[in-house]
Amino acid sequence: MSQRSFASAEYAMKKKRTRREKFLAEMERIVPWARLIGVIEPLYPKSGRVGRQPIGVPKMLRMYCLQQWYGLADEALEDALYDSQALRDFVGIDLLQDNDLTRALFDEINAHLAEQGLLMRAGTIVDATIIAAPSSTKNQGKTRDPEMHQTKKGNQWHFGMKAHIGVDAESGLMHTVIGTAANVNDVTQAGALLHGDEEDAFGDAGYRGVHKREEAQGPRWHVAMQPGKRRRLDLTREWARLLEQAEQLKASVRAKVEHPFHVVKNLFRHRKVRYKGLAKNEAQLFSLFGLGNLVIAKRRLLALDTRRAS
Repeated sequence: MSQRSFASAEYAMKKKRTRREKFLAEMERIVPWARLIGVIEPLYPKSGRVGRQPIGVPKMLRMYCLQQWYGLADEALEDALYDSQALRDFVGIDLLQDNDLTRALFDEINAHLAEQGLLMRAGTIVDATIIAAPSSTKNQGKTRDPEMHQTKKGNQWHFGMKAHIGVDAESGLMHTVIGTAANVNDVTQAGALLHGDEEDAFGDAGYRGVHKREEAQGPRWHVAMQPGKRRRLDLTREWARLLEQAEQLKASVRAKVEHPFHVVKNLFRHRKVRYKGLAKNEAQLFSLFGLGNLVIAKRRLLALDTRRAS
């Protein structure tokens, strides 16, 4: 009989179910594992040689998801698996990124959500957020990442990249993700964030003039008024009050776009890029926002799963 570790003994004696255990149990139920494994398996390495075989796709995929959910580097994941019984129970990244598989996983997750009736594709909200990159030149090459750039937001300068997303106005789920350098203007990506079938599209004041852009034609655009102009409205006049009510209505719709950013930047702790260059970092965004969609839809997916089981 093998001797149990202190961690295993402590885990066996504890009575309270942790938030990590609850979250992983819920993800185990709602992630469409079979579909995602089917996307990866054709390109996954297989060894015909005698000796140690590659880690199986199911275990590799779960380890990859853990990295995205908890913002772990390879070494940190290994340590976490040793330290946490919950992670061990739940349970090569370059393979996914080098073969554009993260985009395929994002599309497969969204196809699954659409089949469950959760991705409506009626209208689109567009927005972007800055993901920071190291700005220091204290490195071997004494240079910053040439594919990252700086931009000014308010009175503060930021260096890094932007994540542009198109969000379903009904469900709040993301259907499109684009990664660019931070200095790329939001409005230039608006057309690419549309899926093409929406009748209405919403954006903040940074998207003013979008209705004039050829690539963004199709939907009716509802863009927020510039904050300074809105503050100058004379609310003693009826027309100004009607304009203010319209702005409040547009803001209530646009509020849904903040939830995906909260999930990725706060829950998944992805506030800084992990790799050099845009390609790998954009590939990671597909993973993060795809898994973020599952978190946003978690309650609805669990309710559907419960109804099917009963």
